[in-house]
Amino acid sequence: MGRAGKALKQVLESYGISQGKLAAVMEIGSSNVYRWCNEIRDPNSETVFRILEALEHIDPEAAVEFKSRYLGDLGEDRSS
Repeated sequence: MGRAGKALKQVLESYGISQGKLAAVMEIGSSNVYRWCNEIRDPNSETVFRILEALEHIDPEAAVEFKSRYLGDLGEDRSS
């Protein structure tokens, strides 16, 4: 479990974004964000996309970092 949760927790902490703020922007209960961040439950692929959209709304740099941390090597440009 947990690649998305780990990435999300690190990004929220790094950018000072509360779990409640993310939940409010996503229009969900904060308990859902808590479960992801503490690796109790993994968000599905559609939810990961919604997390990315919410982070983009809150802080675009946080969204970029979340994407990078979540995708890891898969997110690198391999065309070079």
